[in-house]
Amino acid sequence: MTMEMKDSGSVVLTAYHPHSPARIPGMEQSFVQDIPAGHSPTSRKSLPRCRRINRMLSNESVPPPAFSRSNSQASMDSTSMEDFWCEVESIKESREDGPEEATLLEFKPADEGELEAEWLQDVGLSTLISGAEEEDGQALLSTLTRTQAAAVQKRYNTYTQTLRKKNKHTVRDVRDIFGTNDSSPTFETVPVSPVPSNGIQLPGQKPVWKAVSSNSCLDCGLDKGSPSVTEELSYEVSFSESITVLPKTQERPKNQRFKKEDSALPKFIIRKSRFGLTEVGDLSPEDMKKIRYLSLIELTAFYDALGVELKRNRAERVRGRENGLFGVPLTILLENDQKKVPGIKVPLIFQKLLLKLEETGLETEGILRVPGSASRVKNLHQELEAKFYEDTFDWDQVRNNDAAGLLKMFIRELPSPLFTVEYLPAFITLVEKISKIKLQLQALHLLIMLLPEANRDTAKAFLQFLKKVVANEGKNKMNLWNVSMIVAPNLFIYKGKRANHQEMQAAATTAHIVRLLIRYQDILWTVPSFLISQVRKMNEAAMSNSKRQLMFDKGVRKLLRRKTMERERPERPEGAVTFPPYLQSDIPEGVIRVYAPLHSKVSMAIQLNSQTKAKDILARFHCENSHGSSQNTRGQTQSLHEIGGNIGQHCLDPDAYMLDVYRANPQAEWVIKPKAS
Repeated sequence: MTMEMKDSGSVVLTAYHPHSPARIPGMEQSFVQDIPAGHSPTSRKSLPRCRRINRMLSNESVPPPAFSRSNSQASMDSTSMEDFWCEVESIKESREDGPEEATLLEFKPADEGELEAEWLQDVGLSTLISGAEEEDGQALLSTLTRTQAAAVQKRYNTYTQTLRKKNKHTVRDVRDIFGTNDSSPTFETVPVSPVPSNGIQLPGQKPVWKAVSSNSCLDCGLDKGSPSVTEELSYEVSFSESITVLPKTQERPKNQRFKKEDSALPKFIIRKSRFGLTEVGDLSPEDMKKIRYLSLIELTAFYDALGVELKRNRAERVRGRENGLFGVPLTILLENDQKKVPGIKVPLIFQKLLLKLEETGLETEGILRVPGSASRVKNLHQELEAKFYEDTFDWDQVRNNDAAGLLKMFIRELPSPLFTVEYLPAFITLVEKISKIKLQLQALHLLIMLLPEANRDTAKAFLQFLKKVVANEGKNKMNLWNVSMIVAPNLFIYKGKRANHQEMQAAATTAHIVRLLIRYQDILWTVPSFLISQVRKMNEAAMSNSKRQLMFDKGVRKLLRRKTMERERPERPEGAVTFPPYLQSDIPEGVIRVYAPLHSKVSMAIQLNSQTKAKDILARFHCENSHGSSQNTRGQTQSLHEIGGNIGQHCLDPDAYMLDVYRANPQAEWVIKPKAS
């Protein structure tokens, strides 16, 4: 199906709708070879190769290809999308010159019910498949919103129905899980009451918002002075619950189009609640794992609410290299790098390429777009593989355009795409099926939360670099749309050695996705507060289940009986339960004890009031330990952390109001220490 437009001021989107993740026969050949036989070879050779591609894709001078498009659309392709096709051709040529390695992704068709089973496992609900009464699965189910529960129920219904058809084994009835009288109930979803940003809704308490000021919101959008519509994003209510206030059926525009001007993108702001904002690196790995579970459930519920199918690929990965720099899986590359630099989160070679370009290449005209010498890049590639870890590679010899070529090569040669092969169809769908940029951004936000840690950290470093490139547009002549068109094929064309027609038709789609990633990246690395609230509830439910298990454990009951019978014994029985210090503490309400292991004064009791912020506590500690000297710069090196209780570990926003955080998690400990980089 092809979507067309007739507005010469916009970029065309030609959407494709694959029904199978398998590659389509006949689409494997290079699009350079698809020029009709009647076209003159002489005229073909008179043009650069990327311009011949544009002609082939348009109606200029050649008969229309199988996917016919209008003249106005052809004109737009030839002007606005030329950089994209040139980059695709450059990728093709570099792959033809390079060695063929077995790093392709092979797709397998899913058996009936397998996708649902994989989905249940991916969201941490394998207990529904195994039938085991696991605490984590029960805790997760107890925190779901109505739309999220409906999404789980829908996938579980499909899974159980297919299993019954196959007569494999008896499965649990959905009514046993959700406590309903009908195996397929209809949820009448309505907007729910907001919950505090990083906490639990307290009885009789309404969320309190800060007054608008220059520091009270996350401002992500256009530069100051650019004409744009300003919209406010809310993290207080789940995206899927919020969407239910819209009409259930929305007609999709037949002619979806993108305006390439930066001013076409709205400006979004996120108000800081009294709990502040939380970035992905501010939570413990255990809690981020739960965030990923909840994000996939929420993304599925969000797509369900919009009436959009959430597509995903099933891929059997061909094993990549286990050593070297290029073509090595991110996890293995990081394992090797961490032996040299413990705790590193982004591969060393990727960091060095970014640093080289940031130091000398940001003002280079056409950076990323103008290709380096293919032979030089090939030689540099080989030299890097041999000398990088020996620290004998001469970076001064690397020209900026060659460094940019190596950077793009690193991304392309990852055995699995940076945004994971499983959810690349979901990235495409969010643009093809969702017309409002705000809704696209919300879907994109959840997809970013789904990324494995290594992919997310590497993508963050890459997007931060691209933002700097765009910021130097005045000198390098690379605006947001230019950069997006160059980067898109390196991120999204991944199947095999050549681009097929479907990937070509998605050109404007993928470029728009990259544009959103660059423009709104500050929003995308912020964890939605409703997900943090659900993690807190999940942890509380798990603790409650553990306590109940402990109380009914036969060994504990026997121990308690023996303790009762032997009261005259002064010593504590071996194996008795030791309660954490916060349960033994006699600290009065509203007073917290803050620990600072790296300070000379390691602890301090602090009385909280409604205006006490995390940065106030940091300032007080620095003042006490520096005898009144300046502490502004030192305050940036350490942060206040909330540890334990209903959260694993949480680095607090300096603007977080501590009394609100304390009330949300009264059993936590409070520690001042450096923020994880």
